[in-house]
Amino acid sequence: MFRSSARRGAAVLLSAAALATLGACGAAPDQPAAGDGAKGKAQPATAASAADLGGMDALVAAAEKEGRLNVIALPPDWANYGEMIKAFQAKYPKIKVSSENPDATSADEIAAVKSRKGQTRAPDVLDLGIAFARSGAGENLFAPYKVTAWDRIPASQKDADARWYNDYGGYVSIGCDAARIPTCPQTFADLLKPEYKGKVALNGNPTKSGSAFGGVYAAALANKGSFADIQPGIDFFGQLRKSGNFIPVESTPATVEKGETPISIDWDYLNAGYAEQFKGKGVDWKTVVPADGVYAQFYSQAINKEAPNPAAARLWMEFLYSTEGQNIWLKGHARPVLLPEMTQAGTVDKDAVTKLPQVQGTPSFPASNELDQAKAVLAEKWDKALS
Repeated sequence: MFRSSARRGAAVLLSAAALATLGACGAAPDQPAAGDGAKGKAQPATAASAADLGGMDALVAAAEKEGRLNVIALPPDWANYGEMIKAFQAKYPKIKVSSENPDATSADEIAAVKSRKGQTRAPDVLDLGIAFARSGAGENLFAPYKVTAWDRIPASQKDADARWYNDYGGYVSIGCDAARIPTCPQTFADLLKPEYKGKVALNGNPTKSGSAFGGVYAAALANKGSFADIQPGIDFFGQLRKSGNFIPVESTPATVEKGETPISIDWDYLNAGYAEQFKGKGVDWKTVVPADGVYAQFYSQAINKEAPNPAAARLWMEFLYSTEGQNIWLKGHARPVLLPEMTQAGTVDKDAVTKLPQVQGTPSFPASNELDQAKAVLAEKWDKALS
């Protein structure tokens, strides 16, 4: 998806402590969502929990009566969303999932919510980069809803008013086709080498794509920048562009398979997925989390406040945050938000955990004001830096 997208020992996993910090973007202490006291009286569009509708059975019945769920920007090869959608439809066969524009960016999702307000084809649910989740909540675009697993989601991983909550995360990584590149880069510094001319790509435009946004942030950290100063990351890609190493082509499964983007800066779960997807097809895809720019981030889920299928939207959320849904993301090499809790409870898919990309070092995370500032700086300076 161009959302513009565990071994221990010496390697460091995204630990329970790190997961509790990942995505901590200044959320206030947990507070009850509106509607918690009106058990069984709310309508789907205003229900702030399954209990508001009378429980899960009532929610399922209401969702099946709607018979449809509109999703957007969910390609099947992104964090295993293909299996996620199939599993949901298998469990609730009366609900047809309409998946539109799988290659859309987070910005496109927000635009669709605004432009299709009142339309039956408006997206019911959203999967967004954290900066877009925060801005969308600030514009009052999302409906507050507490999934059954709400109390198990760390307070730092959710909006206090339940307008969004983090779902799965990963690290910025460098993917490389070893069948075409004799020596794959291991760090951001390596990407400046002449041997990589015309070979380095991002998964989208960082002013619109959460994955590309993360790539620039990681590059800033690798070049003496900080979360309060993303400019070194912008300058780094400007330098890559001037040297001819960086190409303005969105890295996608198609460009990877064709060899058009033999080096791709993307989330580790996407790069790890390419290794499996193209095995035996002439592509030898390797993934490394660069030690000079360790940056991890979650994506977030939200329900469109004007969702045309509000019950199905809420049921989808319940499925995503169930043990089954969380393990489906894990099978896609992404680290689900409930991973620490599921590990402790013994409900985690242990085989999937062993296949997570290795990480060296400890990630650090931006505060909410730093995310907002970085987004504004990128919007102003990105195009000029690459011109």
